[in-house]
Amino acid sequence: MTRDDIRTAVIRFPGSNCDQDCFHASRDEMGLQTGYVWHKTDSLDGFDIVIVPGGFSYGDYLRCGAIARFSPVMQAVKRHAQEGKLVLGVCNGFQILCESHLLPGALIRNRSLRFVCEEVGLRVEKSDSPFTNACHVGDVLRMPVAHGEGCYYADDATLAELNVHGQVLLRYVDAKTGQPAAGSNPNGSREDIAGICNKEGNVFGLMPHPDRACNLRLGSDDGKRVFESMVRSLIQVAHKEEVMELAE
Repeated sequence: MTRDDIRTAVIRFPGSNCDQDCFHASRDEMGLQTGYVWHKTDSLDGFDIVIVPGGFSYGDYLRCGAIARFSPVMQAVKRHAQEGKLVLGVCNGFQILCESHLLPGALIRNRSLRFVCEEVGLRVEKSDSPFTNACHVGDVLRMPVAHGEGCYYADDATLAELNVHGQVLLRYVDAKTGQPAAGSNPNGSREDIAGICNKEGNVFGLMPHPDRACNLRLGSDDGKRVFESMVRSLIQVAHKEEVMELAE
């Protein structure tokens, strides 16, 4: 497998508004084969990466992501994840993944009860994941956030499990010091959590927008490292499989 072979699906729900950002990041910035997939689609066969983008799926009625979890495409996303393939959920996509129980915890109203739209600092907590292998532990990335319900909440037992299994990939920190500080956590998330993965490591959700930080003209290209990590991971896995086939 080469970069040219990788295929990305960008899910579209009624109310998605960052699908075009994700499409641009995947196709134009990363050079991947990329296509939109409507929420009524029940198959994701042939795709290597699935992106659940940000926005306001179904107008965020009931709860953010609560209705989207019942869309036919989410059954396909679950199958995709169960097969060990990569799933990335950004902002509302993170909310949808939590509502669908593909990730633990929930996203609730910001502690300030206000919508936040600003650039934040994110410290990489783990670099051996399919989403952060283009980074080093301790690297501080800059990406924008834009949400009203981005406060990550989980009970103490779940938080302990996330930490034990290395599932917290990103935390909010001061962009200059790389340490938590007053004002560095934009929404009040527990333990300054900005992004987590599942135990298997192939499903990742984060509130900040890597899709809006893929070009220096946007103020930062740090988000590109998330996409580059996925590409590296897929190529490495494919290479290992080829070597095993040759050995047999």
